[in-house]
Amino acid sequence: MPPKEQKSKNPLQHLIAGGCAGLVESSICHPLDTVKTRLQLRRQSQTIDAIKARSSLMEPALRLKHSLAEPLATIQRGASLTEPSHKVVLESPNTSIGATTNATSTRPIKYSGTAVTASLGPIGTAKRIINREGFFALYKGLGAVYCGIIPKMGIRFFSFEQYKLGLGTLTGASQTNNYLIFSAGLASGLTEAILVVTPAEVCKIRMQGQYNSMMDPAQLRNRKYTNVFQTAYTIVREEGVGALYKGLVPTMLRQGCNQAVNFTAYQFIKRKVMDYQQTSELQHWQSLLIGGFSGGMGPLANNPLDVVKTRLQKQVIIPGKNPKYTGLIQACSLIAKEEGILALWKGITPRLLRIMPGQAITFMTYEAVSSVLYRAKIL
Repeated sequence: MPPKEQKSKNPLQHLIAGGCAGLVESSICHPLDTVKTRLQLRRQSQTIDAIKARSSLMEPALRLKHSLAEPLATIQRGASLTEPSHKVVLESPNTSIGATTNATSTRPIKYSGTAVTASLGPIGTAKRIINREGFFALYKGLGAVYCGIIPKMGIRFFSFEQYKLGLGTLTGASQTNNYLIFSAGLASGLTEAILVVTPAEVCKIRMQGQYNSMMDPAQLRNRKYTNVFQTAYTIVREEGVGALYKGLVPTMLRQGCNQAVNFTAYQFIKRKVMDYQQTSELQHWQSLLIGGFSGGMGPLANNPLDVVKTRLQKQVIIPGKNPKYTGLIQACSLIAKEEGILALWKGITPRLLRIMPGQAITFMTYEAVSSVLYRAKIL
């Protein structure tokens, strides 16, 4: 849209269009965010143990010992096995460790009541979540997202436009100036991080991080966090109000960087496309593509901040004990020391898969709703 049209919009249009965009985007993309969170919370030691187990020449004996040591992992005689390449078969319930076994893979498949071991990538993590906890476990924390998404997106687009106008008036710069857009995007990201994103993500991550089956009524009744309001109340009661703002600094840095890069790239490409086409607005598919491309730039640069933020927000503070992660720099150093520098880019694949289509949907929906509201003169 041309700058003239943006200036004449009622601020409520940004709130409504942004809220609609966030609602649609989160409904579609939230499972990828759950997978990303689980990947970032997984300890590197588990990864090393899994690699050692898969590469060990003694692996068949180790898998057999594991099955004998855990009754729930024992396969009953006569049970149906549909994946021969992923099984460990005991020919008799009395088979000894030294007996012959039929072991043809490095991981067991899911059996009723059995813990499931899957590959460590995004697809394997998603399969394991579904097998262990049910399909709807991929939507854990969605309530927290919904409660934060409307004010978050409203604040993002509203504050971006207001910061852009204010900075333009203060500096005399054009509304299409890239430095002005970058600064406005940075300020809008910091604003949304303080007002909405940090408390909502603390609740979301606590709900996503608990490993309870969505298919087991007993586990559902006994889970610690049930919904966003109960989660927020529990956190405040046990850890204080400040716990809702765990990871505030990395969240601010992440959101500020994301929105600065996001808005700058989107507005620049959008302006070039409209100038080339000599049109006043983009088609929906163009907003989709440009939004997706611009949305992928920020995560590549600031993923370490996202990993640190997730670790800080997940840990529970116990009175009298020092937390493992105390701040941004300390957490980065400790993670790199214990797990390797690449651990700071854990979850980058599902994050890109989550953010790029998410930003594509967000900008397309925002532009569409905003255009409808403006043309209909509803506000």
